[in-house]
Amino acid sequence: MISKVGKYVEIVFWVLALTLLATANPHEHHFTLCPLANLGFDWCPGCGLGRSITAIFNADFYGSFKQHWFGIPALLIILYRIYQLGKQLTIKQRNYLKYKEI
Repeated sequence: MISKVGKYVEIVFWVLALTLLATANPHEHHFTLCPLANLGFDWCPGCGLGRSITAIFNADFYGSFKQHWFGIPALLIILYRIYQLGKQLTIKQRNYLKYKEI
């Protein structure tokens, strides 16, 4: 089970990642953390996923599907995970702030 601090780290990570993808330019070359691309391989199963999500934020759904077919489902999964974490954290916060009678 993930601790409360771990949930905060995870929600901040996902929100920051989506914010960076929303502000990125999908048509420019960028630095990659992909180990396969850094080793010189031309094909990687995940390459294009970030550009696909960036294209969705730019309302280019055809370009998104062209970059990677899993872009739209990946964005929906990430948004759902952010929703789940936010709901868990607000429920725990609400329970923590309730007054208890003696």
